[in-house]
Amino acid sequence: MSGHQPVEPICVRVNDAARMIGIGRTKLYELISSGELETVKIGKATRITTASLQELIKQRTV
Repeated sequence: MSGHQPVEPICVRVNDAARMIGIGRTKLYELISSGELETVKIGKATRITTASLQELIKQRTV
């Protein structure tokens, strides 16, 4: 064993983000368009911050 701790991602791909919160890609893109989710562009790739996913869920928890 190398002794390295697993690294928690700070951003994830669109498909992974949708799967993490149990919604489809279309709904995820709607949340991005409305500003409810924070994205990061790295070259042509769009990534969703895990902090914004957690905040979305926190805000909508009843």
